[in-house]
Amino acid sequence: MNMAAPFASSSPPSGIDWSELIGEIVAGRWVNPETGLIKTVPYESVVIADSLEGREADLVRALKLGTSFKVVADAATYDAMGGRIAKALKALGSVDTLILDNPHADIATATRLADDLRGVGAVVAVGSGTINDLCKYVTGLDGRRYCVFGTAASMNGYTSTTASMTLESGLKVSLPSHAPAGFFADLGVSAAAPKHLAAAGFADCLVRSVAQVDWWLSHRLFSTLYATLPFLIQDKDEAELNARAALLPKGDMAAHGYLYRVLTLCGLGVSFTGMSNHGSMGEHQVSHYIDCFAGKRHPGTLHGQQVGVATLTMARLQQTMLASETPPLVRPTRIDPQDMARRMGTEAAAQCYAEIAPKLLDAAGAEALNETLVTLWPELRQELLAFTLPVAEMVRLLTAAGGPLTAADLGLPVDFYREAVVHCREMRNRYSFLDLAADSGLLEDFAAGEL
Repeated sequence: MNMAAPFASSSPPSGIDWSELIGEIVAGRWVNPETGLIKTVPYESVVIADSLEGREADLVRALKLGTSFKVVADAATYDAMGGRIAKALKALGSVDTLILDNPHADIATATRLADDLRGVGAVVAVGSGTINDLCKYVTGLDGRRYCVFGTAASMNGYTSTTASMTLESGLKVSLPSHAPAGFFADLGVSAAAPKHLAAAGFADCLVRSVAQVDWWLSHRLFSTLYATLPFLIQDKDEAELNARAALLPKGDMAAHGYLYRVLTLCGLGVSFTGMSNHGSMGEHQVSHYIDCFAGKRHPGTLHGQQVGVATLTMARLQQTMLASETPPLVRPTRIDPQDMARRMGTEAAAQCYAEIAPKLLDAAGAEALNETLVTLWPELRQELLAFTLPVAEMVRLLTAAGGPLTAADLGLPVDFYREAVVHCREMRNRYSFLDLAADSGLLEDFAAGEL
């Protein structure tokens, strides 16, 4: 695939005002209809438009970032948009450009980037997941404000207040960071980007139903915090996006606009709650396991592509278990720290075990959970079913968007994918249907049927 040529969309303008609701939230005028309270977010400007050409300098000027800029991009995103932004910013002051060579969002790269950005007044990121996470993390360390111009609707992290980074141990985690002062999306650029990028972003949106099921399960069984607000603000746009899934590979401007809106609203939900649970539960754990431990088996697929396959896996698991009117019967959690160390490495395994320790069930915990399930299951089952999308519909939508459906489609060894499904729950202290299935002795047999 040739990524060097500038992206250029031939799709006609959408004619849609993409600032609806988002502008109200960013301006601090949106009132939560459930509480009557105004919700605020730490962003100064979020602009999604059919085209931003000719507006770049004005958008950055309004943020008052200073008069010295460094544009950070990689080779593809520089050609797509970075060059034109660097040229436009010369009207505001001195401009330098840093083009990263095949960057990875890890601590080693972030350390080098911090050195490159030392003494720079304002950072302007041009790219998507990796570029944004690196610039967000590095500027978050010293509180330096930055802005980002998105080049592809491939993930929902543009407006989140966390950065997805890989630690020196190889463990991929979401680290607290800060929000960009401004996030700007040119739909013409994104609509013309390679098709697999939008398919990855769509998969990150398709997560909603399975993540909501997992989060509500955790809330009802263990009284963990749950919030409806992140789902409330994106509900309308999710329906609009799903109706246009098949138009994403065609570079349709409106389809990409709704994709960006759902991704943006999901990120804003993190700002409201301080948590990413509404868009990251069991399905993301599968993808994180792949990224952390596949090693040479990793096919080079995007996070969102992996999430899409894992979302279908989680949907099948959830709906299989929810089909039973009889509650699952759990046993004390069985985790083998030595096997974790064999698969993950000693340091990562120790970090993971410390993270998950609070959710591990001993005999008393298993007994108490079984008592809760016996009483709650009929009601809980109906509550959870109300959040689901039928698996067949999810398959149809992801196929229409151009996303892979199976581990084989990803180019990932199927035996390793099954390992990820069984063991990814060992990475994070978020209780999901993976935990419920494992503790009730169902997960390994289920995973053996995943392709």
